[in-house]
Amino acid sequence: MDIQGLTAIVGNMTYVALILIALWGVFCIVMVWTRVAQKRFRNEEAQQEFLALLEGPLETGDFAEAGAICQGDPRAVPQLALLAIESRSVGYNKIRQLIIDRFQRDVMADLEYRVSWVNTMIKSAPMVGLLGTVLGMMGAFAKLATAENVRPDQLASDISLALITTAGGLAIAIPLVISMASINVRIRKMEDLAISGLTRVLENLRAGLDARG
Repeated sequence: MDIQGLTAIVGNMTYVALILIALWGVFCIVMVWTRVAQKRFRNEEAQQEFLALLEGPLETGDFAEAGAICQGDPRAVPQLALLAIESRSVGYNKIRQLIIDRFQRDVMADLEYRVSWVNTMIKSAPMVGLLGTVLGMMGAFAKLATAENVRPDQLASDISLALITTAGGLAIAIPLVISMASINVRIRKMEDLAISGLTRVLENLRAGLDARG
């Protein structure tokens, strides 16, 4: 197989690679966005309403009622509050460490895993596009080297490969970068809101444990 045939085959593979990168990047973006939406309260007011509802039973030591309030709520603060209530026998300090560890492992680590894949796609798309550019130029120069008279239309496919793959890589990376900027803001807001909510839950739980003696 000559260099021109090889360039054509690898060039087509480059198109496929760019499509797969775009699809996987979009999938991970959607997954992160959905995960954040599932784990966070809509706003601070909604979280404050939940915490106000939970505060009374916790402070009075009515852990059954407090657990019922949290039961079935998929958001991070209610689920971790339920874990704290169920683990109340181990003592406040251990509960606090447990909640921190579970928040980092079950919530943040999962988001960071998806985000890392998006960042990988952002870096990969321009590199694959650059590979297509190199392949296109190789094909064009191979034709120039093996023919005495080369018409412009004979170079068109190779030049198209060089330009389209470069543009494709950038067209994939740029929207992913913008999407990641928005998602990172949402993640930071969710983290700050969850930490403040969990701090209040733990304070109320400690008051309830003291009240129960």
